[in-house]
Amino acid sequence: MTRLAPFLMAFAVLFALCGPASADCYADYKAKQDNPLRLHYGVAQVSACDKKAAAAELRPRLEQAGWTLLNVLSVFGPEGLNERKGSAGDYFLRF
Repeated sequence: MTRLAPFLMAFAVLFALCGPASADCYADYKAKQDNPLRLHYGVAQVSACDKKAAAAELRPRLEQAGWTLLNVLSVFGPEGLNERKGSAGDYFLRF
């Protein structure tokens, strides 16, 4: 058993360093444009499943296209995509 302990310890360390497989995270958000005022609801893939991090990631993406992020409504996994697809329309996974 003592010969197996170093192998198990090395495996545990390797497993801990790898972490979970890249989780798919998405955020639904609201954005606007001025002159004339336009609003949209959208869904985007983000790298972190956290509202603040998602907002920080989405803000520059939207600004490049002339949109201002109003707020991130929620972050969720792939299980929430189908229910939001119809509402997001053209802005489903666009940014």
